[in-house]
Amino acid sequence: MSILQPSSQTAAALNKMMAQTAAENNVLKTTTVLNATQQQFRNAMSNLAAAVNIVTTDGEAGRAGFTASAVCSVTDSPPTLLVCLNRNASVYPVFQSNQVLCVNTLAQQHTQLSNVFGGKTPMPERFAQGVWTSLSTGSPVLTDAVVAFDCKIRQVVAIGTHDILFCEVQDLQLNHTGAQGLIYFDRAYHHLTRHQS
Repeated sequence: MSILQPSSQTAAALNKMMAQTAAENNVLKTTTVLNATQQQFRNAMSNLAAAVNIVTTDGEAGRAGFTASAVCSVTDSPPTLLVCLNRNASVYPVFQSNQVLCVNTLAQQHTQLSNVFGGKTPMPERFAQGVWTSLSTGSPVLTDAVVAFDCKIRQVVAIGTHDILFCEVQDLQLNHTGAQGLIYFDRAYHHLTRHQS
């Protein structure tokens, strides 16, 4: 069983990061006023702990990446996961064109990298941080990620403001160094400690 350990990240810094993420993804083109149902849903979803990932792509449309927690397993036959991406995000056309991606699941030392990919930092500066390689699709793979899922996008379903990208895993990179996990819960980062068997 994993033990949640709150990081030292302050709420103010996280709120700033969330505002930067929204601005980067062009989600807030004008002042957005949420209705009560939307606000209640967002507050409830903040209580759903999720792994923190950097989703990357590279191809004819260029290289891009963003921080995401809306990632989950679909099936193991064939190995498939899903990623949710806002259609108004600045990176959306790049992912739509390239049709490949890599889900890099972050370790506890990647809090700052998560903020860089979730903010307004230009793409070349994002990829200047961290050590990157690639697997079969050519999408950037973070060498010290907990795990990296190298995928081809097989199907896209539009729901509301987002597309759900169903991605078939082509290759995997597992971190065998015992890297500890990073999750986002209650609008803050937390570290996960591996169970010692």
